[in-house]
Amino acid sequence: MIRDIERFERTPYDLLVIGGGINGAAIAHLAARRGMKVALLEKGDFASGTSSKSTKLIHGGIRYLENLEIDLVYESLKERYIQLEAAPHLVKPLPFVIPVYEGDKRPLWMMQFGVFLYDLLAGRFRVKPRKNLTRDEVLRLEPGIEPQGLKGGVLYYDAQMDDARLCLENVLMAAEYGAHVANYVKAVSFVKENGRAAGVRACDLRSIKEFEVRAKRVICAVGPWTNELLRLDIPSAKKRVRTTKGVHIVSRGEISKHAMLIGSQSDRRIFFIIPWMGNSLIGTTDTDSIAGPDDVKVEQKDIDYLMHESRRVFPSLDLGPEKIMATFAGLRPLVRKGGSAGKVSRRHLFYEAPSGVIFVVGGKYTTYRKVAEDCVNQVFGKGTGFFFAKKDAGPPCFSVYGSGAITESAEAAAARSGLETKVAQSLMDLYGTRYKDVLALAQKDPALKEKVSENPPVIKAQLVYSVQTEMARTVEDITDRRLSLVFRGPISAQTLAAIAGVLGTQS
Repeated sequence: MIRDIERFERTPYDLLVIGGGINGAAIAHLAARRGMKVALLEKGDFASGTSSKSTKLIHGGIRYLENLEIDLVYESLKERYIQLEAAPHLVKPLPFVIPVYEGDKRPLWMMQFGVFLYDLLAGRFRVKPRKNLTRDEVLRLEPGIEPQGLKGGVLYYDAQMDDARLCLENVLMAAEYGAHVANYVKAVSFVKENGRAAGVRACDLRSIKEFEVRAKRVICAVGPWTNELLRLDIPSAKKRVRTTKGVHIVSRGEISKHAMLIGSQSDRRIFFIIPWMGNSLIGTTDTDSIAGPDDVKVEQKDIDYLMHESRRVFPSLDLGPEKIMATFAGLRPLVRKGGSAGKVSRRHLFYEAPSGVIFVVGGKYTTYRKVAEDCVNQVFGKGTGFFFAKKDAGPPCFSVYGSGAITESAEAAAARSGLETKVAQSLMDLYGTRYKDVLALAQKDPALKEKVSENPPVIKAQLVYSVQTEMARTVEDITDRRLSLVFRGPISAQTLAAIAGVLGTQS
């Protein structure tokens, strides 16, 4: 995908979206697919903020039932089904075990009833049936957990995703429908005519060139940067977003066979231990943060909290420094309200400033498609398009860049391309139907079949594809978000050198 900043100056847009996280990506995707002329600007890399710092779940949010947010849970469960259907290469069913102990804040009957209600709300959008578990059944499923005080548990199903790539595939889909998209371009001021926003003054952070982007409407989907952009528009604006910090640990090896939902005994939070790319993801915390979104950090007290609660359930768990492969923190951009951080709703709303700029506030990753639908409806009104179905016709049709059925086996793809079967399978798992685009690069230039990583298997064609098609600009763009190598283990010097070499020749 060619980077052409000048075209932003030449084009009069219907819609300018600021923010290349999941909400901005989906808004641009939907608007472009409806035939609008769309521009999307992101000051960092796509999904480099909160949208790659999640727990990697597409879920209904079972804990929101405690807040009696029945409609939010139902909406999320429906969206979970849509994402499982649309992007099976990125969103996959995941079984969860909830162990319940004596002294837990939520007794066994409450968890069993909560999961029953969760499945009841899902109805025909349910992944698989739940099951109440006896103490012995929990121990058979997860023999490493603490048996002392274990009362029983519940088995249920949600879904796991690759958050960065799901965001990226919405960006790529927007571009497929004609949107002009760019990362590493920052909005520095709003352009106004008669007090109304008519676009932005932007800066290409790579060339340090400033330019104007003009549009009939401007939407800011910038997550935890919302308050900052509000004050760029109105210096005296009140804060609209409350940021809470979520911290995760990536531990070497799989701690559990299933994903685990665990109730903390030191407070009423819940957290997860989830198998993730051959290792384990532990998180998350949920505490108010006063740090700016560019300065959010993992603190030792966050790590200590997760380690303490994890060892309570897995007493033999080794979480020494050598076992922790990575830590990361993100800020949730919640609607600004009082109360404890964990009780703040994950609902979304839109605030229209006097200048006409619309700010997306709140929301959760699972409902990003609905956020985009509601946003574009508010700005342009309802219309025909892929997001709309007749009443009672079931969930709307939806697709991302790699959507569609793969019609050949990994063995067949490997045979015709001269690659190992595990490489072909890895390409299918990562790119969906777009694996053929990567294979086409390797067939055109056999040197690109060279393997630059063993775990996961990565060939040089993927690096070229990351730059040419997926707009990667830095080593981190590729290691963290295009290929998720950072979650697999130490990245070899050979891999880093190959990435730097491709960036030097392709970008």
